[in-house]
Amino acid sequence: MTSLILGSAAICLLATSLHLASVFVALVRCRIDRRLLQAGPDGPGISVLRPVCGIDNYAEETLRSTFELAYPRYEVIFCVELASDPVVPLLRHLMASYPHVQSKLLIGHDSTSPNPKLNNLIKGWPATGFDWVVIADSNVLMPVDYLQRLMATWQADTGLVCSPPVGCRPQGIWAELECAFLNTYQARWQYFADSIGLGFAQGKTMLWRRADLDRAGGIRALAAELAEDAASTKVVRAAGLRVRLVDGPFGQPLGWRSASEVWRRQIRWARLRRATFKWFFVPELLAGGVWALSAGAVVASTTGLPVAASVTTLGAVWYGAEVLLAYRAGWHLSRRAPLLWLLRDLVLPLLWVSAWLGNEFEWRGNRMRLVENGPPDSPTLVPAKLATAWRRMKIR
Repeated sequence: MTSLILGSAAICLLATSLHLASVFVALVRCRIDRRLLQAGPDGPGISVLRPVCGIDNYAEETLRSTFELAYPRYEVIFCVELASDPVVPLLRHLMASYPHVQSKLLIGHDSTSPNPKLNNLIKGWPATGFDWVVIADSNVLMPVDYLQRLMATWQADTGLVCSPPVGCRPQGIWAELECAFLNTYQARWQYFADSIGLGFAQGKTMLWRRADLDRAGGIRALAAELAEDAASTKVVRAAGLRVRLVDGPFGQPLGWRSASEVWRRQIRWARLRRATFKWFFVPELLAGGVWALSAGAVVASTTGLPVAASVTTLGAVWYGAEVLLAYRAGWHLSRRAPLLWLLRDLVLPLLWVSAWLGNEFEWRGNRMRLVENGPPDSPTLVPAKLATAWRRMKIR
C-alpha cells in the first residue's frame, strides 16, 4: 500500500509540475504584445510562398492578409496544382486588388514526393527572388508585422523560424475542441520544448534562409520525411543549427468543424509524429491531465482524504493554469473551455493508442498510408492504393 501511495503521489507531483512549468513558459512566450514591430528601410527582401488548395474557412481574409503586410520589400508567390481549383479566381481578384504588391500565381503539378503540399510548393522555390523565404499555409492569418516578427526571432545559431498554429474564431463545440488541442496543449508543449533547446519545425509558418536549405539539396530535400516539417527539423539539426519559435504564435481561423474532421486531423498528426519522431511521441501518452487526476484520486482514497474534493482541487489547479494562459495570450476562451480541455485529455490516450494501431489517414481528401520498410528503406508516405500494391509485391 505504501508503494502504491508513493508511486501515485510521484506521478501526480511530476505530471502537475511539468504541466505548470510548461504553462509558465508559454505565458512568458505567448503573452499579448500590442506593439507593432516596425520594419527598417534596409531590411532584406523576403519571398512569401503560399501553397493553396481549395477554399478554406475565412480563405479571403487569410489570403488577403498576405497583401497587407507592413514590410517594405517582399513578394508573394501562390502555388496551385490545378487551374480548375475554385480558389484561383479569388487569388486573381486579390492580386488585381493590390497591384503595388509584387505577386505571381504558379499553376502546375509535380509528383516528386507523396506529400501533396510539398509537390505543390516545389515549383515555387526556384521562382523566389529573395534570399529569405517564408513558407506559410493558406489558412494562416498574418498580422501586419508578420515578417518583422519572424526576422526578429532569427539568431546566429538559427536555421529555421516557425510558428505553431493557434486556433481562433471557432464556431461550434467541435471547433472549440480543436482549439483545445491546438492552443493550450500543442502550442504550450511546443514552446516548452523550444525553450529547452528542442524546437521542432511547424509547417504552418517556416522562415528559411534560402542558402541553408539549398545546401541541404533545396526544397526537394524535404521529401526525405513523411511531412515537410519533420524533414525541416532534421535538415536544420543536421546542420548544427536550431529551430526557433516566434514569440506570440499566429492565428488560424477555424470556423465550423465536425467531430470527424477534428479526429481525422488529430490522428493524421499523431501518426506522422509517431513515424517521424517515435521516441518523442512515446511520452505523449502521459501528457494530459487524466493521469495526474487519476493518481491524485488514488492518493486521496488510500490516505483517507475526500476523493471528490481532492480531485476537484487538483483539476482546478491544472485547468485553472490553462485558463490563465489562454486569457493572458489572448487565445479563444469560453465558459465551456475547461470541460473541453478535460474531454481533450480523455481523448489523448485513445489518440495515442490509435496512432500505433494504424497507418492510414486522410490528407486533403487523399487516403494515405505509412509504409514501414517501403521504398526507400524507411517509413514512407504513399497513397493507400499504392501502399497495398507495394505490400503485395513484397509478399510475392
